[in-house]
Amino acid sequence: MSTGRVTAKKEARLDAVFGALADGTRRRIVADLARGPVSVGELAAPFAISLPAVSKHLDVLERAGLIRRERDGRFLRCHLTSEPLDDASAFIEHYRSFWQSSLAQLADYVESTEPALAKRKPKQGKK
Repeated sequence: MSTGRVTAKKEARLDAVFGALADGTRRRIVADLARGPVSVGELAAPFAISLPAVSKHLDVLERAGLIRRERDGRFLRCHLTSEPLDDASAFIEHYRSFWQSSLAQLADYVESTEPALAKRKPKQGKK
């Protein structure tokens, strides 16, 4: 597979992860699954939405690779998959250093210009 295809595939996967996490219900489901595997019924219980609606949210999370479903007797258990979250975290972490550096440079600039600003006399308004 060429480098361009690998990059495009990673980008599509990252898009799917951030798209899945853009919804509050799905983020709550991910938070619940972070505590361990849970049945679909247990996941649906705290929500004021139908079981089919919860199932649609699970479909989105599964397509993004964030969860996997496994049959456990009569129950369908959901498990959190960490790799896509690790990829999203790495993406955010990469840009965190950029923003921290930019903010540090801005702070240095403001601190260096502060004495010059303090020396300026305020302009008098015309009467």
